Amino acid sequence: MTEILQIAQLGNPILRQQAQNIENVRDERIQKLIDNLISTVAQANGVGIAAPQVAQSYRLFIVASRPNPRYPNAPEMEPTAILNPRVIGHSEEVVKGWEGCLSIPGIRGLVPRYREIEVEYTSRNGKLQRREFTNFVARIFQHENDHLDGIVFLDRLESTRDIITEQEYQQQIVQQPS
Repeated sequence: MTEILQIAQLGNPILRQQAQNIENVRDERIQKLIDNLISTVAQANGVGIAAPQVAQSYRLFIVASRPNPRYPNAPEMEPTAILNPRVIGHSEEVVKGWEGCLSIPGIRGLVPRYREIEVEYTSRNGKLQRREFTNFVARIFQHENDHLDGIVFLDRLESTRDIITEQEYQQQIVQQPS
């Protein structure tokens, strides 16, 4: 039985801390945390969530891209647990895209991110993975990976003019008048 965890909000000191490496991926508490994170991100209509966002200072996050009211055009993928991640390469190309955060409700920002990344991480069953991600999924990975280093998307904005409220985002960007 999984539980929905409370999401830490901007201002909570845990969101600004460096998370610790996970030594034993198979630890029962880590496996339960993974299941709870998957349930929590689904219930909150997120596409990713990091352990520090639920007050657990571990280098762990979930990438769970799927269309939902917050991200209607998101690609569909299985929720994937990413443990002890490292970005080992990236494209030269940087693309600005809209991001929100479950820990910063009500606003979005136009954030520059690498369009393609190559990463290594440990899967929930302890296997080292090496993968390439592009576009929206690469954006999710970079956003969640930042949480492990105490960085939130607002820190990545080029200008405060790149901030919009969720309401305006839904009206101007999602429902683009034709």
